[in-house]
Amino acid sequence: MVKFSVVIPCFNAAKTITGTIESLQAQCYPNWEAICVDDGSTDPTWVQIRCMAAGDSRIRLYRNPGKGPSAARNFGALDIADGDVIAFCDADDEWAPSKLRELSVIFADPSVAGAYGQIAFFSHRPCDARTLSTVPETDLSVDILMGENPVCTMSNMSVRRDVMQSAGGFDETMLHNEDLEWLIRLVAQGARIVGMPMLQTYYRRSTGGLSTDLDAMEAGRERALQTAIAMGHRPSRRSHAIYHRYLARRALRLGMGRTTALRHALLGLGQSPRGFLSPVRRGALTLLGSVCAALIPRRFSRSLFS
Repeated sequence: MVKFSVVIPCFNAAKTITGTIESLQAQCYPNWEAICVDDGSTDPTWVQIRCMAAGDSRIRLYRNPGKGPSAARNFGALDIADGDVIAFCDADDEWAPSKLRELSVIFADPSVAGAYGQIAFFSHRPCDARTLSTVPETDLSVDILMGENPVCTMSNMSVRRDVMQSAGGFDETMLHNEDLEWLIRLVAQGARIVGMPMLQTYYRRSTGGLSTDLDAMEAGRERALQTAIAMGHRPSRRSHAIYHRYLARRALRLGMGRTTALRHALLGLGQSPRGFLSPVRRGALTLLGSVCAALIPRRFSRSLFS
């Protein structure tokens, strides 16, 4: 059986960590270990994990205080894990019960270096999720990643341990899009990463998380772009158009400044009208919502993309 090492960075996650670990314990596939790396929590996170570990030997708890989620992932994956496959999960997300069983099947193919599935986005409870991510039919490429990264979150990503050891860990100096930069390195070095059209991960939306800072996200993507170029991959104008469409949609969902979404929509159209409007429904709705956000009250325009 494939053994999975599930790396969970934790910081002040007392409100959600129990649900996260319980979603691992509910897996149909039992051969896993959870490596919980606490980043110096000041709430009961450490105590809660320790109590759960006392009743389940697969749960392991370590301290790595004040170094951030990238350092926690690197520590757990490169220094502690002994599984065949590293799977990542954030301390506020949850997994579908069939996830590890489905991954064990895909990793039976030796050509597969990494895999991800479909995500459901929720605010309070996973059962409330109404929006699902899209999984491309083709293997992951640098150009796809530089558009709208379909992996979306590290809670949705699994990779063979030897592949990660060869490619290296996350850039610990980056706070935004460090996962994108890491994925680009994997793919550019020849790792085959496949998407699975199966709901596997429940991602908790946050109104104050790192992904709400669009300017910082753009700066992180620029660093990821430089990595791609240095490795011989120059993304297309289409990928730039799709990325700005993605930022426009995020701006609408978050109810940001009245012209923020429209600015990104126009930047995307300027890069590649065909790319921005493909698929037509998504592109047209984003453009319409961006125009509405600039002209009508924020509450109404935000409701179009909630």
